[in-house]
Amino acid sequence: MQLTVEITNKQILRIALPIALSILVPNINFITNNIFLGHLSEEALAVAGITGVYYLVFGVMGFGLSSGLQALMSRRAGENKAGEIGLLFFQAVRIALAFAIAGILITWFIAPAILKYSLHNEQDIEMAIDFLRIRIWGVPFLYIYQLRNALLISINKSKYLIIGTLAETLANVFFDYAFIFGHFGFPEMGFNGAAYASIIAEFTGLVTIFSVIHFKGIGKSINLFKNKKLNLNSIKIILHQSSPLILQFAISLASWEFFYILIEHHGTQPLAISNIMRNMFGIFGCFAWSFASASNSMVSNIIGQKLEHRVKELIYKITKLGLIFSICIAILINLFTKFFLSAYGQSDSFIEAAIPVARVISLALVLQSVSTIWLNAVLGTGNSRRNLFTETIAIILYCIYVYTVLEYLNLSITIGWMSEWIYWIALFVPSYWYIQSNKWMGKKI
Repeated sequence: MQLTVEITNKQILRIALPIALSILVPNINFITNNIFLGHLSEEALAVAGITGVYYLVFGVMGFGLSSGLQALMSRRAGENKAGEIGLLFFQAVRIALAFAIAGILITWFIAPAILKYSLHNEQDIEMAIDFLRIRIWGVPFLYIYQLRNALLISINKSKYLIIGTLAETLANVFFDYAFIFGHFGFPEMGFNGAAYASIIAEFTGLVTIFSVIHFKGIGKSINLFKNKKLNLNSIKIILHQSSPLILQFAISLASWEFFYILIEHHGTQPLAISNIMRNMFGIFGCFAWSFASASNSMVSNIIGQKLEHRVKELIYKITKLGLIFSICIAILINLFTKFFLSAYGQSDSFIEAAIPVARVISLALVLQSVSTIWLNAVLGTGNSRRNLFTETIAIILYCIYVYTVLEYLNLSITIGWMSEWIYWIALFVPSYWYIQSNKWMGKKI
């Protein structure tokens, strides 16, 4: 098996495009949920914004763990140390399951108090609590699935990600339609039906990708199943690399939950519009995140090959490709804004109110495509603590802005969503400076 990567556009696209599809599919799941819920009621669509971001807080904690693990496994791949990859993977599974248990306990016993304190509408509060107490049981499946994705990316097998995500999407669409509206002999569950459908979909995706790895012989080629015993030293290495990322992603999404709570204070329609914008950010931002993930993996792999002098060349190549995709997407959003918004089954006045926010989002996606690549390049060098520092500064600026604009000045949500511009620029500047400084050279992970 070829574990090392080359610095070519073809190699970048071979890694990034399957990742894009694997990210796109879960976001299609989110959008499918919200389209069905939008046809159920505007209130259901609005509450889905709160519950969706809450669940993503835990989802990105798993993503932080898998991103750190991906950098470690990619470094071992670049060093041609295949035997260590399986060892790292199974220790990460232990950590992920511990996180999942913590997430379930927090959601059942702590989150209800936070939501009751933060939200104003009593009916929204009850809907959100009931939904989340069901939805959170999908976290263990999600975490292990994320680790499997990181494994496949790190060993240059990202093309197999598509199979698992396709199975997940088909399951989600079917059970959403069946559970929310009560079709095919299933009971009509309404809003909570989306929670059950998502859990089944995550389990389906996990089982599918396990099967692919088994039948393709990938596990045997890297001795994946020979190092399952507890290894505290490997757990320590994984936590050292991943814990800053877990904290980074958690505070990032927590700030987004803060943003949605402030939006909720403006009423049901602004909250529902913002939920749709989150969907758009997710589905159209998949290419930005795929090139970012490729940046993490390829930078780490190249350093493992002792080609540090070519890291900047690689990052610029990835940035160029990422920008091309994001600019094309921004043009599509602005040309077909009404078409995208009309899928949610809302009124013409709702769509007109959402259009200027979509324009703001389109520029934010272009900024995101550049900043995430450079931020993940820093991660690929092994300095995850630097990423946490950068994220913290960006989040402070973001929270100050959204509180001032939405709560203190009570301005429109269009102005509020311009916070994304500030956030992505604040992430890019220190990441770019760090790579250019060459302070990362010689760092071991």
